[in-house]
Amino acid sequence: MADSFFERCYSIVRQIPAGRVASYGQIARILGEPRRARYVGFAMHSSPGVMGGVPCHRVVFKDGRLAPGFAFGGPGAQRSLLESEGVGFLPDGRVDMNRYLWEAAL
Repeated sequence: MADSFFERCYSIVRQIPAGRVASYGQIARILGEPRRARYVGFAMHSSPGVMGGVPCHRVVFKDGRLAPGFAFGGPGAQRSLLESEGVGFLPDGRVDMNRYLWEAAL
């Protein structure tokens, strides 16, 4: 079941366009599993990453914080990847969610 859930997560995350971010909870809600945001985090940590076609760096906490345990180089790497796509940050280091949140068509 975890593999199926993870693959469903990856399918949604592949749809997030460059320059946009989604929250763990947002992905869970899109999947119809609103209480499984933490599992989305597990899926992102286990993903093949950008090189494997899953832009997991585009998934952040709902308040715009980056993942402290970003599996592909830590939060500095996650921030660099997001900045390279044009994502802007607030002075406190969080993603500006009002501007860069992906508005998925459900």
